[in-house]
Amino acid sequence: MQLSEQEIIRREKLSKLKALGINPYPANLFPLDHTSKQIKETFEEGKKVVVAGRLMSVRDQGKASFAELQDSEGRIQLYLNRDVICPDEDKTLYNTVFRKLIDLGDIIGVEGELFTTNVGAKCIRVHRFELLTKTLRPLPLPKTDDEGNVYDAFTDPELRYRMRYVDLVVNPINKEIFTKRTKLFTAMRNFFNEAGYMEVETPILQAIPGGAAAKPFITHHNALDIPLYLRIANELYLKRLIVGGFDGVYEFSKNFRNEGMDRTHNPEFTAMEIYVAYTDYNWMMDFTERLLEHCAIEVNGSTQTTFGEHTIDFKAPYKRVTMRQAIIDFTGFDIDNKTEEEIRQAALSMGIAVDETMGKGKLIDEIFGEKCEGNYIQPTFITDYPKAMSPLTKEHRDNPELTERFELMVCGKEVANAYSELNDPIDQRERFEEQLKLSEKGDDEAMFIDQDFLRALEFGMPPTSGLGIGMDRLIMFLTNNPSIQEVLFFPQMRPEKPAPAFELTEEEQIIISILEKNENKMSLASLKEQAALSGKKWDKSMKALASHNLTKVSTEDETKIVEYIG
Repeated sequence: MQLSEQEIIRREKLSKLKALGINPYPANLFPLDHTSKQIKETFEEGKKVVVAGRLMSVRDQGKASFAELQDSEGRIQLYLNRDVICPDEDKTLYNTVFRKLIDLGDIIGVEGELFTTNVGAKCIRVHRFELLTKTLRPLPLPKTDDEGNVYDAFTDPELRYRMRYVDLVVNPINKEIFTKRTKLFTAMRNFFNEAGYMEVETPILQAIPGGAAAKPFITHHNALDIPLYLRIANELYLKRLIVGGFDGVYEFSKNFRNEGMDRTHNPEFTAMEIYVAYTDYNWMMDFTERLLEHCAIEVNGSTQTTFGEHTIDFKAPYKRVTMRQAIIDFTGFDIDNKTEEEIRQAALSMGIAVDETMGKGKLIDEIFGEKCEGNYIQPTFITDYPKAMSPLTKEHRDNPELTERFELMVCGKEVANAYSELNDPIDQRERFEEQLKLSEKGDDEAMFIDQDFLRALEFGMPPTSGLGIGMDRLIMFLTNNPSIQEVLFFPQMRPEKPAPAFELTEEEQIIISILEKNENKMSLASLKEQAALSGKKWDKSMKALASHNLTKVSTEDETKIVEYIG
């Protein structure tokens, strides 16, 4: 493993600490009695406190030092005096250990008493400190000049997502996103529990990937010698529980879909689904409005939240628009009583990419997604979907071509999906068979036929409405984050490129950084201009990168192109 200069120095310090008889990773409990936040909220001069956290800054003044300690709730200032920490003649603990062998980022525990500095800062006068963890890599700490300008901030999205543990330390404001995420789950869970509904768990490994139109991940069970699928939805299992006699069940589930990744989709995501017997989709719309109004207040203290340039208000009631009317409003095309081919031709005339594998439902979905969806900024229920789009939904009571289904749109994205659930086993079987025909045409997102679910329906499921909410997307709106990666602790990433077996110079790092920002390929002239290196440094850096097989230069249409291939 190639180590940087800083990593080598830290390992040398580690050895020196051990030589002094100091265990850099002690096993014993450190008895905390305060956090930084508690100290500030209940500050008393002379009060004894015990705290622990990361050392984030040090101002060494010789016989005394000021430092900042960061714990889970903020920062607190420390004052370390050599003669207080080392009252005897041996000053090694302060002069050598603290000043020379402890680095920024190291985790220490301190005991001391509170006092106020001459400039009014709340501070701990340290009587004793203990090294709890020696860090072997330096934190990418931002620097601030005398005018308050910040440099070298840890802001690169890919690095932040890949090393979330570092992001949370050096950008502690991002912890608030995940605090709010937990508040959302708690608020929703409390709302359901107070209504008398029961939280349950259903299988993640499934023999039939049912409950949604999506491409599943496939695995293999060795003992049973059968293929299994990672759950794409938990709907069919929850409805089995309604058959079994529960009036209301819900689950926060990890779902997996083997599809593309972008700013609003991750292959692993969290959904909430709830099913309530003896209700319909009209009841569920009212219930959803009250639920989301409650959640917005619990998370942000208000029904209003900012998302990009929009102020979103989750206060009930929400506007309700039928799918047919939405398409008429934004395209002028009426899907009512149209054949599959007529809808396909209409989509083509609108410039929408469609193909022969798409059935009527998929075509309508493409039109709505391309031409209508993005126009709904405030929470809006899109209702009464065509039957071909909704194989698990009850036929509309007033129009047999439609279903009793709604989706909730916010800022042009689907947040919730709900039905009056189909409980006619004969109708359900026919719908599944239609999905099978789509699969045979090449639609790899068509639903499988779940024979056991059909058997469950034949034992009788009461009239039921169900609701599914994308929890990741909802918290994006409640925290003003346009990217799903920002609201997941550890989003799925492409494999990390192995670190080079040598250390790049600063100039070589500049060149690689520019190439990465330009999708790893750009013209030689543009790269040289952006790098702004002297001729000698440019030539030396480019030769070094080529010799290490990190870059190659080729000619395309008489233009020299540089490609990063590391």
